[in-house]
Amino acid sequence: MATTNDLKNGTTLKLDGGELWNVVEFQHVKPGKGGAFVRTKLKNVTSGKVVDKTFNAGAKVEVANVDRREMQYLYTDGESYIFMDTDTYDQVEVPAKVLGNNADYLLESAVVTVAINEGSPLYVELPAAVELEISQTDPGVQGDRSTGGTKSATVETGAVIQVPLFITTGERVKVDTRTGDYLGRVN
Repeated sequence: MATTNDLKNGTTLKLDGGELWNVVEFQHVKPGKGGAFVRTKLKNVTSGKVVDKTFNAGAKVEVANVDRREMQYLYTDGESYIFMDTDTYDQVEVPAKVLGNNADYLLESAVVTVAINEGSPLYVELPAAVELEISQTDPGVQGDRSTGGTKSATVETGAVIQVPLFITTGERVKVDTRTGDYLGRVN
């Protein structure tokens, strides 16, 4: 147990009958009249739902024990992804639904952060950007437009992203893993 005064960004709380929530942001507020309170923005670990919640200052909250470890992605086994702990060489099976859209940007032997609570994987954090090769894209056709255009391109993981018209098949590009946006070419 901890108090609301101990909250930090990234802390995982166990609220509402055992559901896990990450603290996205928090703010201690001391109004001129009345008692102090803590205003938080919480994200549900399993569903991704974000809610605002207010706690009285000093109130007790249950902090979940979440183990965040660096792991290397090995392979896919049907509907599960197999990761290996880089320190102990233990292998962890992560269901595809836990990985979600992150699977679109996951390359073999990539090192990621896997969060585990009581033996079950909660979520997988990829680096903010990854370098991927364009496996297929149509040639860009210049037309009469006032701004630069984009086209669809398939990357080596199978994900489809939007890239500028000058990008060709076989080039390596940097992609934002949070949004799927093209960030630039890689030489």
